[in-house]
Amino acid sequence: MLAVFTVITGIIYPLLVTGIAQLVFSHQANGSLIVKDGHNYGSELIGQEFSDPKYFWGRLSATSPSPYNASASSGSNYGPLNPALAQAVEDRIKALKSYDPDNALPIPVDLVTDSGSGLDPHISLAAAIYQSHRVAKYRGTTEDKILPLINRATEGRQLGILGEPRVNVLLLNLALDNIL
Repeated sequence: MLAVFTVITGIIYPLLVTGIAQLVFSHQANGSLIVKDGHNYGSELIGQEFSDPKYFWGRLSATSPSPYNASASSGSNYGPLNPALAQAVEDRIKALKSYDPDNALPIPVDLVTDSGSGLDPHISLAAAIYQSHRVAKYRGTTEDKILPLINRATEGRQLGILGEPRVNVLLLNLALDNIL
């Protein structure tokens, strides 16, 4: 019985599931990679670090030894009273304000706090709209040209009811560069 179940659960079942995934969900089964003209720009499912003010910035990542390290998914685990968390939030607010001092909108919380996994590829719609002024300014354009790109990169609620609309930062930044 051990040999039979080893073959069933260790060989047949994984091959069957992998085969079905490749047939039905090929893009997702292969990492949801964004490839255009032979160049791999990243995965739709894993955030990337953007610090240039002409791009939209994602959530902060606490992975180590570098941000968005997919092999070390983790949050910061800082509690609300931890001075390191307060300092990280303060530093991000300063960075946002230094590149866009005229922006009077309230800063969305997801722009100043870590992603729970450290790999979140999305920001809230409010976070994208908040950054649209800075991105337009640094690209020498108007927000009217940026907002349709935000709308195209916005993903709706899952199953129409779960979660909130969210914006994939990588897809939005690639659209800014006319790659997608």
